[in-house]
Amino acid sequence: MAKATGVKNETETAAPESSVVSETEEVVTTEDTSASVEDAQDIDDILNSLKSLLSALEKLQKVRQDVGDIKPLIGRMLDGEIITGEELEQLKSGVNSLSRLVRAYSDHQTALTKAQAARNLLDQVLKV
Repeated sequence: MAKATGVKNETETAAPESSVVSETEEVVTTEDTSASVEDAQDIDDILNSLKSLLSALEKLQKVRQDVGDIKPLIGRMLDGEIITGEELEQLKSGVNSLSRLVRAYSDHQTALTKAQAARNLLDQVLKV
């Protein structure tokens, strides 16, 4: 009877040790999973910032084209020349486009700053 109790105690002692090992393995797995989820979120954020930069660049280019022809007229207006007729209408729409240009430029600069993390990612990926 003493032997049976001794075997039982050994079995009881062995069971908690194996559960401790499995708990440790679960913690390691959970940490690895959360790290990979964070990496995936970082990559998604970087890719989204690149998409935003591309969109901001397209808008900036479009507004620059719209405003580009107005620069000489603005120069003439600033020099004090009298502008009449069709040029005056062009100037009015051009001045309104200038505010869009300033906003597009600001959006582009913000997107450019946010997308700088993509450089590191591209360096890492392309080194492989």
